Amino acid sequence: MSGFNGGLKGLRVMVLEDDVLIAMDMEDFLLGQGCEVVGPLSNVEAALEQVDTAQLDGAVVDLNLRGELSVPVIEALKSRGVPVVVCSGYAELTGVQEMLKDVPMVPKPCDFNALSRILAERFTTTSAPQSAES
Repeated sequence: MSGFNGGLKGLRVMVLEDDVLIAMDMEDFLLGQGCEVVGPLSNVEAALEQVDTAQLDGAVVDLNLRGELSVPVIEALKSRGVPVVVCSGYAELTGVQEMLKDVPMVPKPCDFNALSRILAERFTTTSAPQSAES
């Protein structure tokens, strides 16, 4: 994996993933990119608490957490102007695609090269204050 290390270095990124092995891989990947990882978290309640209390520069979120959709977390992050990338095997769920049409999705198994590119595009362009994307 080449790098966008410089572009992501120092960013605080929340990981919301209920599969322990995938969460560990995601954490290792983000640490390798120079990020500070918030989590990994495995449920909506814990994630919403972090959205309310932590300073976040971005989030990588699984869509389906043991049958519970993480949409409330994604919406809370978006309302705070925190860029979100969804990494999920459930990106094709009916109704979810339209709700999350402006959120980039990476299918599982996660392609870390594609994720790295998306993170660099989404997370580093938010350094200038922006309240909402049009």
